[in-house]
Order: sequence, then C-alpha cells, then structure tokens
Amino acid sequence: MDVIPVIDLKGGVVVHARMGRRELYRPIETPLSPTSDPLDVAGGLMTVFPFTTLYVADLDAIAGTGDNRAALARLRATFPALTLWIDCGIADRAGATDWLRSGLGHIVLGSETLTDTSVVSHFTDDDRALLSLDFRGDAFQGPPTLFAQSQIWPARVIVMTLDRVGSYAGPDLARLRAIKARARSVYAAGGVRDAGDLRALQSDGIAGALVASSLHNGQLTAADLRSLPA
Repeated sequence: MDVIPVIDLKGGVVVHARMGRRELYRPIETPLSPTSDPLDVAGGLMTVFPFTTLYVADLDAIAGTGDNRAALARLRATFPALTLWIDCGIADRAGATDWLRSGLGHIVLGSETLTDTSVVSHFTDDDRALLSLDFRGDAFQGPPTLFAQSQIWPARVIVMTLDRVGSYAGPDLARLRAIKARARSVYAAGGVRDAGDLRALQSDGIAGALVASSLHNGQLTAADLRSLPA
C-alpha cells in the first residue's frame, strides 16, 4: 500500500487542515517541524519514513485568491527525488498542459473546481494526471457527468472526503468500496487514524492513502509503515 503524506499550503506556509473548513485553517504546529515553512514540514515528514510521493494542496490557487507556486518550486528543488502530486485548482485543458510542462509535479484535477468532463477526458491516459473525487458529506462536489462517466477517469483516483480530513473519524470505507468497483486504482483521503485503518483499506483493495494528522500526532509511526504488506 502507498502511504502519501499531505501538506496544505496557504499564504506560503503549511496549515492544519480540518474537516474542509478552509477559512479556519491556521499555520500548522507539529513536533515534526520547528516552523510551518513547507521545507521544514516536508523535511520533518521525511524523518518519519522515506516517502517517495508527497501530495500538496495549494489552497490559495484552489480558492482563486493567489497561489503558492514559489513554495512549490522550493519543494521541487529541495526534494528532487520526491514525486509531487499537486492540486492547484486548475480547471481547463490549457492550464493543465502548461502546468505539466513546468515540471513542478503531477497534476491533481480536483472535481470541486471542474465545470465539465473535458479536462479529465483529455488526460485519461496520462500517468502525470490524477483525478480527485471530492465529497462534502454525501454530496459530490463537481459535475454529475464526471462522477457518472468512470470510463474517462485516469488510472489513479483519489476519493477525498473533505469533512473527514483531520477529524480522526476513520476513512469512509463504504464509499471507497463503491468507487473501487468503478476505478482502476483508488487512494483514500480523509480520516485515516492509524495502521489499523490502513490495513482495513488494504484489505478492501485500496491502492493507497493520503495522510497528515496521524503522522503529526504520532498515531502512525515508522514501525507501522514498515509493517504494512507491500
């Protein structure tokens, strides 16, 4: 199972995400890092385990209030061996193409910012593109046609349950199972508390999980991650 740490950027620093209420996010305080600077936090996460992929949400870009491209460039330069999965709110084909040409990282197409299926369908077979299916409660955030047309989804699909992010409520196993039946490879995001949750996801055939709080609070340790079956 792939375990992928997450950082959320807002105003140039890493913030503590909780239940998708982005207006309340504040700079993170974590024993893994002396500051909320992205390089410090990413470096702290790498002391827990030799992760190969990092998910980054540029919350300013998603909200349309700016961007954190300078911080992303610093991450790319400092951790050149780390694959970055980046959601920066891009919702059009030209923007996605330009982003991939920049070399900063793979692109995550978040359903909450998409207006139709055209961008996703263009990148269906591009391994540098991922789709995030975003949910608030039971409501899908995005075009209904996108959720219905699973044949256009790229190989890797993130199931993002926003109200479980930072909630310690556990992953939404029922939803993940339902989407796993329609997708090639599914990654869980939101609610993962510990190694027990990861084992439950793995037993359901989930390819990986995006995690943050459980790493910062020590509920998910290096020993836990090493013990997971490949």
